[in-house]
Amino acid sequence: MTDRPSPPVSSWRCSVCGYVHRGTEPPGECPVCGVPRSGFEPCAELVPPVAVAAPRRWRCVVCGYVHEGPEPPETCPVCDAPRGAFEPAAEEAAPAAASTARIVIVGAGIAGVAAAEAARKAAPGAPVLLLSRDAELPYYRINLTRYLAGEVRGEDLPLHPGGWYADRGIDLRRGVEVEHLDVAGRAVKLRGGESVAYDRLILAAGAHPFVPPVPGASREGVFSLRTVGDGERILAAVRPGIRVACIGGGLLGLETAGALVRRGADVTVLEGHGSLMPAQLDPRAGALLAAHLRKLGIRVRFSVHAKEMAGPDRVTGVLLEEGETVPADLVILATGVRPNSWLARQAGLEAARGVRVDSRLRTSHPDIFAAGDVAEHQGVLYGNWYVAQFQGGIAGMNAAGLDVEFGGVPRSHTLKVLGIDTFSIGQFVPADGSSRAVAGEADGKYASFVFRDGLLVGANLVGDASLAGAVKKAIEARRDCAALLAGGPSAADVAAFLAGSAG
Repeated sequence: MTDRPSPPVSSWRCSVCGYVHRGTEPPGECPVCGVPRSGFEPCAELVPPVAVAAPRRWRCVVCGYVHEGPEPPETCPVCDAPRGAFEPAAEEAAPAAASTARIVIVGAGIAGVAAAEAARKAAPGAPVLLLSRDAELPYYRINLTRYLAGEVRGEDLPLHPGGWYADRGIDLRRGVEVEHLDVAGRAVKLRGGESVAYDRLILAAGAHPFVPPVPGASREGVFSLRTVGDGERILAAVRPGIRVACIGGGLLGLETAGALVRRGADVTVLEGHGSLMPAQLDPRAGALLAAHLRKLGIRVRFSVHAKEMAGPDRVTGVLLEEGETVPADLVILATGVRPNSWLARQAGLEAARGVRVDSRLRTSHPDIFAAGDVAEHQGVLYGNWYVAQFQGGIAGMNAAGLDVEFGGVPRSHTLKVLGIDTFSIGQFVPADGSSRAVAGEADGKYASFVFRDGLLVGANLVGDASLAGAVKKAIEARRDCAALLAGGPSAADVAAFLAGSAG
């Protein structure tokens, strides 16, 4: 590391959180709050001498995961993006708050852990308590299907080693269950009678699997996948040749199907819609994905609906509303999740589908925040790992006394386990006449880009997701594509434009 004096240069201030970036141009996004490049405004400032150091933080341009170390990882542990998809990430420079308020966080998924880390950085003197219902260390829930597939080991699932929390002054308590929020008394009531006081509370309790109200859903052999324990029970039940029905053709259902077919199972996917992943893929992209699944030996049934889990005690099949019974020794319910909002509802906090939050992720009580799968922002439940991490960081900073806004982000999804690169982001089908789609297909690869008012607003990539980072950057930076569109581009032209502008 060498020191050198820096001359006066242009500086750029984030209009959301106040972070100052020094350089001739604003950054692609704010390293503190993630606001895109367009959220920066110029400000004059003399730059003091700075230390030029090798990067020690690396951000995945596809999913936003941040890796700490002198070099990026070989692959992203969240989305499987290769080493080349990482770029240096600035150290988070949120100003320290003088607050010593006691911050309690309920839930230790990625939103809760991100909240604890951000709160500690923003308020070094504040006590931070992280309460986890799980006995295990906080882990990559997003990698449970890779665990089923044998791609990652159980010891690779934790987000951080056990000592990471103590080293940062975060009090992690595992295996505790919150039974009640005493809002008037500013306390969290734990099972067993203990009461934990707080000054600021962050709800990051996540979500639980939705179990369809059909007879037999509680029979032996019917599983959901949400926790490490669920994964271990499924693995204990799987054997070569076992007949498995995965109900739900969304991301979780397909990844689980792919994982179990690797274990030698005979797998059928049952999807109620007419195409796969209808919340993430347009019909053509879904059809190509279905063709790929069939090549893997996975049967796919569309427009079918479960009526009953058949069997006397243990499940023997899925009786469909359409009259047929699909034989199954094991049934996986991948029919969505519901926010764990009951604590908030009992406490009188405003809730609709999830706990309602404002742009600072504050609930209807000024000292209680919510983030991740439990939080509903402007009517949206994101249900996305990256957004949960992002929201957790903002909630943590605000609970520590800062003032940072969450303005919403385009949801992105990558498909793992199945051996086909698939990426979806934002508005992937035209919403109305003011939107325009440009799609193309060649050599088994499909790309579709959706534009609105000259801006890229969404995309589907199947078979080749190498443009995922460039697409995500273009959307978040609101890159002007009007000139490109005026020329009537093909999908290949759009891809070349995005690849060039990303460089």
